[in-house]
Amino acid sequence: MADYLITVNEEELEYKTSDTDSLDCISVNSQTLHVLENNRAFEVEILDTDFLNKTMSLSVNGNRYDLKIEDEYDQQVKKMGLLAVTTQKLNEVKAPMPGLIVDVMVEIGQEIVEGTPLLVLSAMKMENIILAQGEGIVKSIEVKKDDTVEKGQLIIEME
Repeated sequence: MADYLITVNEEELEYKTSDTDSLDCISVNSQTLHVLENNRAFEVEILDTDFLNKTMSLSVNGNRYDLKIEDEYDQQVKKMGLLAVTTQKLNEVKAPMPGLIVDVMVEIGQEIVEGTPLLVLSAMKMENIILAQGEGIVKSIEVKKDDTVEKGQLIIEME
């Protein structure tokens, strides 16, 4: 495994810390470096850095490069599939609180994904948009506009 896996403009490059041994690098200022490698000169300017997400943008001789840097830990987590996103199948939507149905924003047979607005519930003089917490297809809608609901009451059944 490489010490680092660097994605440069969608192209992955393996990088070992020993690869820097052949570089001759001089700091011009806090954002600019002058680099010599194999008798070639490069002017490198750091345009943007995001240490939390391990990304940066560089200008090398006037050409912009966007980098994403993965260390050995990041590579291992990726290899183990721990960052895989899974979607949750939604079976039913229940009222999170007592209130009045102001609007139903879906219909039977509609396919929904996580974050889809389902309905507007008025409770304590506030209108709350209830969003889907998973994905599925609307099987039945147990309420209509102007119905009152109790906390935990079934509102929408999914398949």
